[in-house]
Amino acid sequence: MKLAPQSVPYRALQKVSGFVVIAFFVANSNDWGLPAAAAAGGAILLAALAYETAYYRRFDYELTEDTLDISSGVISRREREIPYRRIQNVDVSQSVIQRAIGIAAVDLETAGGSSTEGSIRFVKPDEATRLRREVQRRKSGSSAAESSGAEGAGETAAGDAVGPAEEELFAISPGELALVGALSFDGRLIGLLVFLSSGSVPVLSGFIPEASAAALTATAVVAVGGLFLVSWVLGAGVAFSNYYGFRLSRAGDELRYERGLFRRYSGSIPTEKVQTLMVSDNPAKRALGYASLSIETAGYAPGQSGDGGSQAAVPIATTDRVYRLAHEVESFGTPTFSRPPKRIRWRYAVRYALVVAVLVGIAFAIDWYVTPDLPWYGPAILLLAVPPAAHLKWKHRGYWLGDDHLLTRNGFWSRTVTVVPYYRIQTVIDSRTIFQRRWNVATIVADTAGSSSLGGTSAAAVDFELEEAIELRETLQERLQSALTTHRDRRDRFEWFEGDVDEIVESGPDDDDASDAAGAEIADAEDTADAAADPTGAAEVADATGIPDAEATDVDDTEETETGPEIPDDGVVRPDFSTSERDYSEPAERIDTGEYAVDRFPSDADVAHRGGEREEGEKEEGDDEPADDEK
Repeated sequence: MKLAPQSVPYRALQKVSGFVVIAFFVANSNDWGLPAAAAAGGAILLAALAYETAYYRRFDYELTEDTLDISSGVISRREREIPYRRIQNVDVSQSVIQRAIGIAAVDLETAGGSSTEGSIRFVKPDEATRLRREVQRRKSGSSAAESSGAEGAGETAAGDAVGPAEEELFAISPGELALVGALSFDGRLIGLLVFLSSGSVPVLSGFIPEASAAALTATAVVAVGGLFLVSWVLGAGVAFSNYYGFRLSRAGDELRYERGLFRRYSGSIPTEKVQTLMVSDNPAKRALGYASLSIETAGYAPGQSGDGGSQAAVPIATTDRVYRLAHEVESFGTPTFSRPPKRIRWRYAVRYALVVAVLVGIAFAIDWYVTPDLPWYGPAILLLAVPPAAHLKWKHRGYWLGDDHLLTRNGFWSRTVTVVPYYRIQTVIDSRTIFQRRWNVATIVADTAGSSSLGGTSAAAVDFELEEAIELRETLQERLQSALTTHRDRRDRFEWFEGDVDEIVESGPDDDDASDAAGAEIADAEDTADAAADPTGAAEVADATGIPDAEATDVDDTEETETGPEIPDDGVVRPDFSTSERDYSEPAERIDTGEYAVDRFPSDADVAHRGGEREEGEKEEGDDEPADDEK
């Protein structure tokens, strides 16, 4: 499949427009004349169009059964095969110009990638949407029946793709969008001006008039106030542009979002790839009863402006609504946080007092060397804020252990509640700085595969008593192993049967009649003990006839026994492989039907079951032949 034809001139102009302008002005300024300048710019543009035409002709992508294949390159060719199972997000973005000419960019994010793994720039918007949905369907395996008879996604029309129904979870209202802008602040302008006025770049020194210290101080106060106002306006404008038309919905096992005013983003977040949830707020949001929700996946998230894998699921909503939406993704219960010991507030107070002392020292140095009569002791008034600041820092920290999740809470000015499923934890880290060792406290970090872990902002229980921290670390390690086992069992369900695979697939995993007719012996990972204790269905016969379980006959016509298998004390009936002719040193043929795996080897139906370990030389009743090792 090819790119959109209108992408050729767009890509050419995108790459060389700056060079064309520079070449035009350079040629015109050297008295070469307007025709020569236009010719120089036109030559560069024609060269770019020729290259982009070759790129368009040599770019190709194809949806195969297991991978998305991308071939690109003019001089240096690149062939990429991206397995569907590794794709985390498929993001579609459009700028204002791209929407006007009818093209869209498709970015593919894979697990663990530090950048976009594959980019398709540019295709038509309908094709971009169809490509995103088709990749998700093929990845989840749900399109096996829907796409029968079509070898590639390109053979179906854009409107023919049938996906799961979408359920809207959140749509930002005009009032909430205005509140997002009002509570946003962009401090980059302040940082730039501080850098310019610091003396590192002598730009503003020539604009500072000679005046009294009082006048300079008043001017500085007004300038700082105006600077904060401008920064707030810029932050409000950026937030309004980013979250205009924000919408979050659920479709099958993925979350889909759309946002953006000037540059429109739409993408998907597979729920199975979610690493952590983060509910964040600040004092202003808490006073108004609002919060934000972010979802973190492993790797890089296209269109997130360097935020890594963190994606805003809900930019702002009432706190209750945010938690309800978070429960839609991960059901973690109602947390009751455990706080650090109260004595740790003294540690925070000492830390803040040292910061105030440093500020006083800087003011004193400025008064001594630069501007006499400066009230250098002014920053000391901040000591009054040290006790409440230390208390608030302690109050807003804590952790909670749920049945399946760890929740941590940190921060006051920017408070974040992090939700981590136990099975998503990669490692549990016990961290103790030299100052923490003096206070006999420690920090326990639950590290995940998300990008925030790389930045040191993963879930952490900070400044807890050493004994409690050690107990928390051991508990997390135990629950991690238990959660991994449970999660693995849910995925590794399988069935041994004798018969045709197609018949079992058509009847479905819950069709008891078809399974019995085929001689199936279902071993569900969540009900192993019950299925193993009654592998032949004797309990159903006993219920219908009144015959005790031990005397119930086998419902399978291929073999009859007078008594059922002896049930050992641990409740597990183990197969006796000595009666089978199968070579178990060779792996069996496993067939993935979408919901369970099957073993097609027919000799498995002939494996006898035994209730426990036999004594040496002992035969169970019903054994007609001695075991292979007794022959």
